[in-house]
Amino acid sequence: MKFNLLAAFFAILTVATYFLTNIFYLRYRKTLLNPVLASTAILAIILVAANVSYETYMTGGSWIGTLLGPAVVALAIPLYKQRDLLFKNLIPIISGIVAGVTVGMASGVLFTQIFRFSEQLILTVLPKSLTTPVAMQVASNLGGIPSLAAVFVMVAGFTGYILGPSLLTWLHIDSAIGRGIGLGTSAHGMGTAKAFEYGQQEASMSSVAMTLSAVLGALLGPIAAWLLLL
Repeated sequence: MKFNLLAAFFAILTVATYFLTNIFYLRYRKTLLNPVLASTAILAIILVAANVSYETYMTGGSWIGTLLGPAVVALAIPLYKQRDLLFKNLIPIISGIVAGVTVGMASGVLFTQIFRFSEQLILTVLPKSLTTPVAMQVASNLGGIPSLAAVFVMVAGFTGYILGPSLLTWLHIDSAIGRGIGLGTSAHGMGTAKAFEYGQQEASMSSVAMTLSAVLGALLGPIAAWLLLL
C-alpha cells in the first residue's frame, strides 16, 4: 500500500507541476517557460532538495511514461487531415526526414567521440533524435541505458525547441512543410509542440517527420551501432 501511495504522489506531483507551468506559459508565451522544460527543471530541483532518488520518483513517474505511446499515436489525427499535402510533396518530405535522421545520429556519434564516451554511452546517445519511447527501446536493444537515452532525447528536444525557430528564420525556411519537417525531425515531440504554434500544416508535417524519423531511426540504429563497433 505504501508503494502505491508513493507512486500516486509522484504521478500527481508531475501532472500538477506540468499544469501549473502550462498556465504561466499560456499567459506569457516565453520559450523558457515551456511547460515541459519548466516542469522538468522544477521537479529536478524538488527531487534534489528532498534527496529523492530517480528510482523512487519513477515508481510514479513511470505511470506518466505509459502515456507516451498513446500520445504518439494521437499525432496520426493531424497527419490524416493533411494527407493530401503529404502525398503531393512525398519526395521532399522523405528526403528531408532521411537527411535529418542521418545528421542527428552522426552529430550524436561525433559528440561521443569528442568526449571519448564508453561503448555503452555511445549506444545510448545514438537514438537521441528519435521520440522518447522509440529511443528508449532502441537504446535498450543496442545495449545502451534507456533512462539516460530519454535524457539525451529531452536535451535534443529542448535545444531544437529553443533554437529551431531562429535557425529556420536565419536559413529563410518559411514554408509550412520546411518548418514542420525541420522541427519534427530535429526536436521530435518538442518540435511538434512548437510547430502547433505555427499552424495546422506545420504541426501535421512535424508529426509526420517525428513518426517516420522514429521508424527510420529504429531501422538504422542497429546498422550504425554495428559500423561503429567494428
